[in-house]
Amino acid sequence: MYACTASPTNRASDTGVAILLSTFNGETFLPAQLNSFLAQTHERWVLHWRDDGSTDSTVHIMREFALRVGPDRCVESPSSGPHLGVVASFLTLLRESIGAMAVAFADQDDVWLPEKLQCALELLTPAGEAPALYCARQYLVDGALRGAKLSAHHSHLAGFPACLTQNIANGNTLVMNASAAALVATSGEPDGTVHDWWSYIIVSACGGRIIFDDRPQVLYRLHKGNLIGRAQPFYARALAAIRRGPAVYMTMMQRHADALAAQAARLTPETQRDLALVRNGLYGGLTSRLSALRCQRFRRRTVLENLLFGFWFLTNRRFLLAAATNRDEPNTAPQQPARHYHETRP
Repeated sequence: MYACTASPTNRASDTGVAILLSTFNGETFLPAQLNSFLAQTHERWVLHWRDDGSTDSTVHIMREFALRVGPDRCVESPSSGPHLGVVASFLTLLRESIGAMAVAFADQDDVWLPEKLQCALELLTPAGEAPALYCARQYLVDGALRGAKLSAHHSHLAGFPACLTQNIANGNTLVMNASAAALVATSGEPDGTVHDWWSYIIVSACGGRIIFDDRPQVLYRLHKGNLIGRAQPFYARALAAIRRGPAVYMTMMQRHADALAAQAARLTPETQRDLALVRNGLYGGLTSRLSALRCQRFRRRTVLENLLFGFWFLTNRRFLLAAATNRDEPNTAPQQPARHYHETRP
């Protein structure tokens, strides 16, 4: 087990955290997650939650927890109840929590390790008031919390424009300081995105600091209810990506890039230059696509992933032309299922 230490004068030790939890039919695993909040070594947190239309005992469990810890420490969103979908539900909570010193996304079926918040705050503190986003590795476990395996290491890829190719900010580990949270809460997210990936993209694009902690902080429960993020060996994930083809992946890249371009005034000059290069590649000819791929930061994690990514980016001419033609039409990419509250793994 990794340990984090904090002196009594450490600013992080005086920081309150808003934990954001969106629930949907989570009665099976929810109690274990709630107990892991109580076990945190950093005790200054308030749980903000909204239910996204549960039909089981989830709401009862949450309200019993509020009675247990007090209504000031477990706050139900005034928007709780109606079904919004995972992205809108989490972003609603985020926008209701503007003003918190830090915010942490939480999934209903995981278990946090005791020092998760303490470690996050210690690494966020040196950023001061500049935007900063923390994420970490996880232990991948089964439904009974057995068979722990470490998730991938990603720190060398953090930032823009790598964030357009791959999400490394696993939502169940993500913690943002107040400045980063405000950036995400006031941004215009594209259709089809997920809250954690978009948070990673917008904070990176606006010059925020991305902190990837190599120490695992969460037991990431992989079970039959996981629609995304099932435990698979690399070759199985690669074959699945090839079977899906480039359409959904490239559509999402285009939407993320266009959403950033629509709020270009918020971006750093370097991001604006890189974004122009990527969008020229998305909508231009072969020369423009080659120029985009020459950017050393426009990469995925592994050599094989980059080979597939480069092949799609270079050769999918028909799709890229269709995307350029239809970019002003209503978006039709599939939304994330409301009952799944883990990160997307493109």
